[in-house]
Amino acid sequence: MGIPVLGTQPKQVDAAEDREKFDEVLEKLQIKRPKGKAIWSVEEGLQIARELEYPVLVRPSYVLGGQGMEITYEEEQLSRYLVNAFDRDPENPVLIDRYLMGREIEVDAICDGENILIPGIMEHLERAGIHSGDSTTLYPSVNICEDIKEKIITCTRILAKELQVLGMINIQYIEYKNDLYIIEVNPRSSRTVPYISKVTGVPIIDLATRCMLGDKLSDLGYGTGLYPEPENFFAVKVPVFSTEKLPRVEVSLGPEMKSTGEVLGIGSTIEEALYKGFIAAGKKLPNKKGTIFATIQKYDQDEFIEIAKCFNELGYKFIATEGTAKKLRENGMDVREVGKLSEGSEEIVDLIRSGEVDLLVNTPTKGNDSTRDGFKIRRHAIESSLQIVTSLDTLRAMAEIAARDLTIADTSIFNMGDKRDE
Repeated sequence: MGIPVLGTQPKQVDAAEDREKFDEVLEKLQIKRPKGKAIWSVEEGLQIARELEYPVLVRPSYVLGGQGMEITYEEEQLSRYLVNAFDRDPENPVLIDRYLMGREIEVDAICDGENILIPGIMEHLERAGIHSGDSTTLYPSVNICEDIKEKIITCTRILAKELQVLGMINIQYIEYKNDLYIIEVNPRSSRTVPYISKVTGVPIIDLATRCMLGDKLSDLGYGTGLYPEPENFFAVKVPVFSTEKLPRVEVSLGPEMKSTGEVLGIGSTIEEALYKGFIAAGKKLPNKKGTIFATIQKYDQDEFIEIAKCFNELGYKFIATEGTAKKLRENGMDVREVGKLSEGSEEIVDLIRSGEVDLLVNTPTKGNDSTRDGFKIRRHAIESSLQIVTSLDTLRAMAEIAARDLTIADTSIFNMGDKRDE
């Protein structure tokens, strides 16, 4: 229509959003992304998945907030997903990508057409596969090495310049086996901007707007490249959910976004910041010598055992369903076994409602299926106000906090001040 657009132009926005055009950009810049393809039939999808190797991430062509996305670990799961997807929308392809179980990293950057400013590199607590809006975000990063940081700065700079960004750009990366991959690029602001603005003191939106109007970053007083990281505090963004208010809604974390808000925790250590964030988000950490009820899908059991050993050493007790109970016993831990709902046992429901259990740990085999045991258990837990964890990364963070034996009195939670000024 010939209407002037300030900032990044529509043609460049389209190049970032259109899969084929964006793949061409990455190919030109020699930036890696997880291998994948758009497919048009169930048979083609199953063949591509065999070539990519499981697990794979599947999603509709047009998606907002991760809606309809799912990680599938075997052919039966993928076939079921594809049949349903093409029944719903036969006019558009389904996208299949190899799922890399790596560390997710996120940046919000400002570009003036020549230089970039990255206020901060944010590390997600939960590995890739959890929607970024539902992830606990750490700043400054804890596990990202300097080599990967340099790659992030370089990739962000060349992508922003190639897409002719004027203003904001949000990029999500995966670090996998000491290499860097792109998940997606959004040539716009994102939900992490208020968080990273607050904890760095960089007025991101003001600077981005001025760049859209023609100013240069070098004249705006905050420098270029990566903004200096703090040395005396950590900040975490923890998501907040409203699932207890919405009956029959899936509560497990995955590629679909479910959170309805977020809180900020700041502390002198990462454990202190996480502890404050968890408390503010309404997460109840189990008391020492508490009871953990665990029902873990087979792909996660080996990893769960490592975390369970930490809780076991701290004096926690375990209740579990058959497969998880067997794994715990094999690793020298005492466990009380309970029957499954699908086998007609109501013992799990009675335990949840009785208050005997302090924490439910459940990693879903398949989310959003109200006929499955896992879905029913998670709903019973939420409706009984029982703390539930569906991500082992979150559970590991809770184990580390429990091992530190943090309490509110230890964290000076009501007397924090502004750590940026110290």
